[in-house]
Amino acid sequence: MYRKNAWDQLKADDREKLEKFAADYRAFLDNGKTERECVKGAVKEAEEHGFVSLDTVIKEGRTLKSGDKVYCAWMKKSFMAFVIGEKPLDSGMNILGAHIDSPRIDVKQNPLYEDEEIGYLDTHYYGGIKKYQWVALPLALHGVVVKKDGSTVEVAIGEKSEDPVFYISDLLIHLAQDQMRKTASEVIEGETLNLIIGSEPAKAEEEGKEKDRVKKALLAILKENYGMEEEDFLSAELEVVPAGASREVGFDRSLIAGYGHDDRVCAYPSLRAVEDFEGVPERTLCAILTDKEEIGSVGATGMNSHFFENVVSELCYAVGLKEEIAVRRTLRNSSMLSSDVSAGFDPNFASVFEKKNAALVGHGVCFNKFTGSRGKSGSNDANPEFVAEVRRIMDDNGVDFQTAELGKVDVGGGGTIAYMCAKYGMNVIDAGIAVLSMHAPWELVSKADLWEAYKCYLAFLKDAGKA
Repeated sequence: MYRKNAWDQLKADDREKLEKFAADYRAFLDNGKTERECVKGAVKEAEEHGFVSLDTVIKEGRTLKSGDKVYCAWMKKSFMAFVIGEKPLDSGMNILGAHIDSPRIDVKQNPLYEDEEIGYLDTHYYGGIKKYQWVALPLALHGVVVKKDGSTVEVAIGEKSEDPVFYISDLLIHLAQDQMRKTASEVIEGETLNLIIGSEPAKAEEEGKEKDRVKKALLAILKENYGMEEEDFLSAELEVVPAGASREVGFDRSLIAGYGHDDRVCAYPSLRAVEDFEGVPERTLCAILTDKEEIGSVGATGMNSHFFENVVSELCYAVGLKEEIAVRRTLRNSSMLSSDVSAGFDPNFASVFEKKNAALVGHGVCFNKFTGSRGKSGSNDANPEFVAEVRRIMDDNGVDFQTAELGKVDVGGGGTIAYMCAKYGMNVIDAGIAVLSMHAPWELVSKADLWEAYKCYLAFLKDAGKA
């Protein structure tokens, strides 16, 4: 089956809209290099679109009705937005679910040390990365430091032109004969991903007697700029990410290179689709932007927890459905697009793909009936009836789409949040964007695919559940 290039299908009057949407997305991407920053941006956007915090609804004992818009920022690291529909909530929702965490390097709890008069932060990588890709490039430090008194200091260093950046060193080629014989997974080991943060020593109080003068100088800088003591690292959440803003790629500017396309390139259009929906929907609309997907959706902010189910319980209560069975019915009767990226076919590495079933960059939004590994382990594997419904919705709304698998059957694989939501009995299928260099510090996507994903999500919100 042949799917046309999405650029060929682009209507003339949509070109300006595409470029504007791509610019908006890049701003979200550049300002949201951590989950907390993404949630902060999502809250701002939601409130600008008339959404009200669910906490306010609960506190004031409000009753929600058709057309009401509410959001929930869960622990500042996951986010949900809802538009209440005309039909009863327990008839089901139309859900878009993405994740906003991305592979990175985290700072350890006891990280600061000095070695041969160079100051370092010890780190632990997060998610699936090729460690050798994270050395010898400018890095930024983002996150929060929470002090014992409960006050929080936000950190974002390395993005402005006047900011310093940070660095992880690599071995020079002249001395790397042994290193070059190692496998790619061993060339750089996790414990060598030590972040260089300074080298100027503090003035010695007594010549030759004082140790760790670089560390002392760095602690003085942290104290002066952030009011931070060394022990405050114990309750800090600091993430090391590539420094710099996303960039347009190619003479034609048709592609976007940036950090965190997986999965913010699906999270942003999912959020925007719910925000931009016009009128009162038939079914309640929902966008979920969740945390921890890259490490198994664990913890209190990951999709494996009950935070989403708990929020739906609050919604049911707020619309007058106060029996517990209403929550089960709401979730069971819902339909969902698990908005997650797919591996784009790369001609440079064609041998790991089965081309007939690979996602082609620039050919529109991509549906993965199943993900998982090898024998579909860890997969959702959507029902064909639901796949047929989604096909109809896409064709009826002029959305360019394709279907794909994540590489050849026995080569590898991966997973999404789809199966965790399918456990409620709802219909779920993965729907996202083809990405080149997935999980690298800089990933690559097509503007055309971004635009088609936005159109896809709008169409799904409007028409899902009508069949």
